[in-house]
Amino acid sequence: MPYKTKQFFFVLIKLSIVVGAFYFIYSKITTNESLEFTKFVSFLNENNVFSIKNISILIVLSFFNWFFEILKWQHLVGTIKHITFKSALEQSLGGLTASLITPNRIGDYGAKAIYYAKTFRTKIVLLNLLGNMAQMTVTTLFGIVGLFFFLNEFSIDINYYKVTRFASIILIIGLLVLFGVKQKRFKVKGVSFSTILTFIKSISLKIHSLNLSLSFLRYLIFSFQFYYLLIAFGVDINYENTMMVVTSMYLLASIVPTISIFDVVIKGSIAVFLFDYLQVSELIVLSVTTTMWLLNFVIPSIIGSYFVLNFKLTNPIE
Repeated sequence: MPYKTKQFFFVLIKLSIVVGAFYFIYSKITTNESLEFTKFVSFLNENNVFSIKNISILIVLSFFNWFFEILKWQHLVGTIKHITFKSALEQSLGGLTASLITPNRIGDYGAKAIYYAKTFRTKIVLLNLLGNMAQMTVTTLFGIVGLFFFLNEFSIDINYYKVTRFASIILIIGLLVLFGVKQKRFKVKGVSFSTILTFIKSISLKIHSLNLSLSFLRYLIFSFQFYYLLIAFGVDINYENTMMVVTSMYLLASIVPTISIFDVVIKGSIAVFLFDYLQVSELIVLSVTTTMWLLNFVIPSIIGSYFVLNFKLTNPIE
């Protein structure tokens, strides 16, 4: 393929990613059946959520949420290649933008890998997987504890037949995965499980500890941000009860496969169900989840679109 033709198609792909991301954001804002955007903005104004104090605190929390994510990525990549914080910022936010319209944010893997020469790309995918696994580990651990206290606190009608059936399916899948690992045929993101395990073992304990610690800090930040928004909307609720529900919500939401752009819908639906037990109104819960989505996904992805548009395929990191 001629160089100019290749460049044309590459520019077209970049534009498609950015336009696609903006379109999905716009459609999600304007066609949200659960919460009309005009009603959402009016509700924010009524509760003075747009006060300088609240905006400052919320932006600072979102800043540190992404600061620790970018720092985590910089240190993970540092195991194979030193990169600056600026490069880690570009790759993290650019990857976020590219992932918005893909299931389970899979586009983030390809977007980050393309910043590097072909010899590094498999390891970059594995490092990205390692970072996501650490975040999922923290989410799962806190979620199990939170869900345990939630189920003990409230009388919830549980269909134990469905739970047993679901547990049986998970057990069967686990056994199949174990069999696949032993056969060296099971693959994640196109890489065999045995290769992933070998790679994880090659990473130093210091990096694994740092990876988990930064994931833990991120979790504390965005869960506290959720609590702060509830207080800003005038909800009389203590921190312990909020965390019991929020940790359960993030665990349940993480189990459901979804396109990243619809993440707000999934979390919103689960949050409405759980917070109903604490007698928090649906409008407040949906407003909080929408605000969290705008602060931690929409705004960073808009910034990331700049990096996507300015990315040059001719300068991979070697």
